[in-house]
Amino acid sequence: MNQHTRTVIFTTAGLLLLAGAILHFTQWFYAPYLFAVGAAGIAVSYFTLPTQEMDFRQKRLHRYNIIAGLLMILSSGLMFSERKEWVLCLTIAAIMQVYAAFVSPSKDK
Repeated sequence: MNQHTRTVIFTTAGLLLLAGAILHFTQWFYAPYLFAVGAAGIAVSYFTLPTQEMDFRQKRLHRYNIIAGLLMILSSGLMFSERKEWVLCLTIAAIMQVYAAFVSPSKDK
């Protein structure tokens, strides 16, 4: 999968994830489905990222993102079973993604 396709999938999945999380509070029936598709899209975009040219630090941060993607999938499963712990899983995943985004080295160097 090339970088442009991965970026489109990630952006669309992020919007679906956000819409599903917000619409879940309105008790809309299809909100968990939107959330699940978004979580799967984000996980797929992380799983298909090539890691051959990454150094040790970038691979470690990539593993954080993969764990965050898996936590989002777990969060969607908890959302389907109508448990409130999905918010905790989503919060942990978001913290891991924010950490990886701020700690990752810039590509300008």
